[in-house]
Amino acid sequence: MAKAAAKKTAPAAAPSVERRPALAERVVSATDVKVEVLPPAERMSLRAPEASVAALSKALGLTLPKQPKTSASKTGRTALWLGPDEWLVIDEAGKDPLADRAGVAALHSAVGISHRNVAFAVTGPAAAAAINAGCPQDLSLEAFPVGAASRTILGKCEILLLRTAADAFRVECWRSFSDYVFTFLSEAASDAAA
Repeated sequence: MAKAAAKKTAPAAAPSVERRPALAERVVSATDVKVEVLPPAERMSLRAPEASVAALSKALGLTLPKQPKTSASKTGRTALWLGPDEWLVIDEAGKDPLADRAGVAALHSAVGISHRNVAFAVTGPAAAAAINAGCPQDLSLEAFPVGAASRTILGKCEILLLRTAADAFRVECWRSFSDYVFTFLSEAASDAAA
């Protein structure tokens, strides 16, 4: 018994775990629409009063938009206006917007939500038609021009919608709804191509 107690066992090696984004590498291409999962990005939910906007804009390196349904982009970072004191900041260049605003003394609330959201690109001549299969937003270029952003719905799910080009959109949703949104957009893309 003493020998067994004296024997030391080596600690078990930690399992090798690879973090994969939700729906990694899923793509659907129809005749006039392509739906694809975008690579992971850094995201921050930001709330701030008007008096803090200038300091936060300087720290983030772009001017936070102040008008409804607008966005601002600079060097891989985009801020979407979601309300009078609310923005979603997305950084596709790998920089952390939370770290960039850390030194700002002005009143604000910032929460990292990088792993909460999943983003899709919906592109092609029938991209707007595919999204409109489940979204009541008027996506004509006159009503929703390039750079327009909106919190809206797609089917039964809340989404954030950003028009990135005349025939291209970024759709953001919560990770738990990502399979539903991808499937919905895939079916709508097939229907739009028919």
